[in-house]
Amino acid sequence: METELSPRHPPPAPAGHRLTATEFRRMAEAGILREDDRIELIEGVLIDMAPIGSRHASVVARLNAWLAGAAGGRFIVFPQNPVSLSEHSQPQPDLALLKPREDYYRRALPAAEDVLLLIEVADTTLDYDKTTKVPLYAKSGIAEVWLVNLPDAVIEVFREPSAHGYARVTRIERGERIAPLAFADLVLTVEELFL
Repeated sequence: METELSPRHPPPAPAGHRLTATEFRRMAEAGILREDDRIELIEGVLIDMAPIGSRHASVVARLNAWLAGAAGGRFIVFPQNPVSLSEHSQPQPDLALLKPREDYYRRALPAAEDVLLLIEVADTTLDYDKTTKVPLYAKSGIAEVWLVNLPDAVIEVFREPSAHGYARVTRIERGERIAPLAFADLVLTVEELFL
């Protein structure tokens, strides 16, 4: 006997395949993904990263120079490199401050517990970073994220992570200063980024 599905009970959608970080790395090793491809793995999905414009590149370079000059062996500056957050997520933030390690993370990519501060610089990706990446970082337990909001020329600071997001969000504007939780002596003014 045939049964007909009613509009109230449509057939189930076919299941998709979520990639793992291991499969993602194997795709690169096999040459399916090239080293210069700007792709990150977010919740099992390959995401094309936006091209980097001159304003974005300039801010990343300024932050990199400031942090590298202040590191003094206290942390490693990890620019535009992957961070392994879970079996299904391996984003490439613009900058990460990592706990020092002798091998500079050669044996394995840094994990969430290695990150002291994570920085994303956003222009055209601002909404995506706020709605997808920042919540992913909170869920992973990243203690502090700075979102450098290029359109508004502000730094949005996210602290106190939980599975539901960040409990504290602060907007740092021109005339204000910010320092990472882990390094109170590293003080940055918004003007220094947006000359």
